[in-house]
Formats: sequence, C-alpha cells, structure tokens
Amino acid sequence: MMKNKRTIILTSVLCMLPEILSLILYKRLPEQIAVHWNSAGEIDGYLPKAMAAFGMPFVFLLINLFTNISLLYDPRREGQPKALRAIVNWLIPLTSLILIPATLFMSIGIKIPITSLTFSIVGIVFIVIGNYLPKSKRNYMMGVRIPWTFHDSDNWNKTNRIAGHMMVAGGFVILVSGYLQVNAVLHGVSLIFIITVLIVVIPFFYSFFLYKKERDKK
Repeated sequence: MMKNKRTIILTSVLCMLPEILSLILYKRLPEQIAVHWNSAGEIDGYLPKAMAAFGMPFVFLLINLFTNISLLYDPRREGQPKALRAIVNWLIPLTSLILIPATLFMSIGIKIPITSLTFSIVGIVFIVIGNYLPKSKRNYMMGVRIPWTFHDSDNWNKTNRIAGHMMVAGGFVILVSGYLQVNAVLHGVSLIFIITVLIVVIPFFYSFFLYKKERDKK
C-alpha cells in the first residue's frame, strides 16, 4: 500500500512539472493559446494563456488522482494485471509531460507536428493496453466492464480477448497514420474516433451474443 501511495505522489508531481516551463515561457506566450486541433491539424480550440499555462497541469493532476485512487481501491483489484495497472498509473503524467510542453512551444512559434504526435501517442497506447487487456480478470476499473462480462468469467475472457486484439490492430493503424503524417480523416470523421467506436461497439455486441447463446442452451 505504501508503494502505491508513493506512486500516486510521484505521478502527481510529474503532472505538475510543466508548470516550471510555463513560468519560464509565460512572458512570451500569446494571450490566447491553441489547445485543441482537429484531425486535419487545424486549430479549433483556444484558452487564455494563464489557464493554458497553469490550469492544464492541474487538470492532468486531477485526472491522475482520480485514476490512481480508483485503481488502488478497486474491490476487485487482484483482477488487474500488474503491467496494465502500471501503464495506467503512468499514462496521465507522461501525457502531461509531452502534450503541455508541445502546446506551449507551438504557441511561441516552434513548429511541432501535433497531429502526428497525437496519433502516434494514441496508437502506442492502444497497442500496449490491447496487448495486456486479455490478461485481465474481472475487476471494476479495467477491461470491457458490462453486465454480461461480469455475469460470467468465460464471457469476460472472450470479450476482453477480442477487444484486446482490436485495440492492437487499431493502434497499429493509428500509429502508421501518425507516422506517415497522413490526413487521417474519413468523410470528416477522425480515424481515431472511428476506431474507438468500433472497439467499443463490437465487443459490446459480441459479449451480448455470447450471453444470449449461453442462456438459450439452458
């Protein structure tokens, strides 16, 4: 338990490290800072510089605390794969350390391929999580957590296996899209969004199909 609390403290500190860069660059920052880009790399969201420079790290901090505390006090924590739990523990602080500095540097004129960077990060995260997802047992924080998977361990295992394979495959597609810097938009819809919807919807109906098939046997 003490080790886990140290992890929460350390990851929280890492989430706030970009504050140092914000202090260094603050006078050079424009009054409005771009903080969101669409899949075509076009800016579609701004924040006042004080909020972007000092508020965003706090947002990552709050998400990190919520995630880590939820993982730590999950009543079925023993079902969480240690490797996957470690990935989730460190995902938010690492994202904060990458995306916030990139956002600040871009605001002062340094060119960074933000779309490619985002797609690469999301692709890698999907691949890594998808690789460990089939190893998870029933728990309240990780995996495809719907009524039918909780109802039956075999349903849980099969559903999370297919979801994990889909995440790995989808992650590779997203990663390649980011690496090749292609315009990953299909009829105005982000490739990341499309793949995420498929990863959510297909395992959902697959799990229901398994549940219904098993119930019809009785």
